[in-house]
Amino acid sequence: MNNSSVVSGSPADVLIIGAGPGGYRAAEYAAKQGLKVTIIEEGEVGGTCLNVGCIPTKTYVHSATFAEARERMSQVVPQLRQGVEGILSHPNITLIRGRASFMDANTVSVGGDSVAAKNIIIATGSETKWLPIDGVKTDPRVVDSTGLLNLDTLPKRLAIIGAGVIGMEFASVFHRFGSEVTVIEYLKECLPALDSDIAKRLRKVLEKRGITFKMKTAVQSLADIDADVILMATGRRPRTEGLNLERLRVGNGTSGMAAGITLAPNGAIPVDDNFHVVSGSPADIYAIGDANGRQMLAHAAEMQAVRAVNHILGKQDNIRFDIMPAAIFTEPEAACVGPTEDQLKAEGIAYECKKAFWRANGKALAMGETEGMLKLFVAPPMEGQGGGTILGCHAFGAHAADIVQEVSVLMCMGATLGQLRDMVHIHPTLSEILLAAAEA
Repeated sequence: MNNSSVVSGSPADVLIIGAGPGGYRAAEYAAKQGLKVTIIEEGEVGGTCLNVGCIPTKTYVHSATFAEARERMSQVVPQLRQGVEGILSHPNITLIRGRASFMDANTVSVGGDSVAAKNIIIATGSETKWLPIDGVKTDPRVVDSTGLLNLDTLPKRLAIIGAGVIGMEFASVFHRFGSEVTVIEYLKECLPALDSDIAKRLRKVLEKRGITFKMKTAVQSLADIDADVILMATGRRPRTEGLNLERLRVGNGTSGMAAGITLAPNGAIPVDDNFHVVSGSPADIYAIGDANGRQMLAHAAEMQAVRAVNHILGKQDNIRFDIMPAAIFTEPEAACVGPTEDQLKAEGIAYECKKAFWRANGKALAMGETEGMLKLFVAPPMEGQGGGTILGCHAFGAHAADIVQEVSVLMCMGATLGQLRDMVHIHPTLSEILLAAAEA
């Protein structure tokens, strides 16, 4: 879209930098509330999640072969991208293609033009965090998740550095496709955000299927890794470079700030609970999604977008950012909401742990999906409640994410174990695993 109409017109109510899950959700929601929105995107709309992250990865998860996965990705991604472009065609939204850089706290430069707004939302996402290993940028075998998704030939031997979400999902998928997979992890267990008991059991299942894990192992040299392709899956960092947020020198020799924002050591933009920047800037600047480094999940970015726009509008909401479910789409999948058992112990929080297993569930047996375990954490019972408040749930097994989502809803409503026990669950379904845990 032509920039000139934006530059010559009056400032937008909201200027959004980045059209990923957080950015396009903020634009859609603000536009529906009657605000005039300008959104700037350097690459494809949809961000990392749609183009080279969550969605492409899930086409791989749900494909039987590497060739089928490649074909499905080529169909699904453009279709969803077209859907986002449809969202951004709202009459209150102007989409500008280009790279944004702050000129001052209310103005950004795009392709040599300036664009002003009363409020600015930074939603620039994240990028691969590379380990400082010699040859990591020159060894042709080394790729990040984007590079792995762009491979047109299935690697015979795949080494994955990092056993977090990205590493574990690709390990599961590429092993199923036929690659010989080795996962190298510095920590003693995979998936550190997951309950350690659940994570260990999931890893053991994947080991039995043929994936090799080298835990508590630091990579010193890429030359020691015997693989055709090496995936760098050591996390992601906020993408904030190039926005011109750093301290600048001004004409009289004093220090000034382009946008009044001081970044955290990892490049994240510090924000308050309304996702308003807390660096002392007088302007109304917000940072949502991976850019603030708080909860690097697409669904977190979308809800942070709603909160930021609500703050601009002066509206209150009841979004619980302390209750943030997450899923890992390995095979079987895993999911969690709330603290791990280790965290509960470390913080001295009184709790009871209720367990249930997929092998005891009729639907799981019928599906041939008997690998799985669920841990439900609840506060000690109070008199007359029949069970304490639900604190969290960690699980692995078929459709674990769906079960944990139910727990997340219950937690948002402040439900107790007694109330869960009184809720009817359809038979036969995997959701009965949660009921079994409640009754344990």
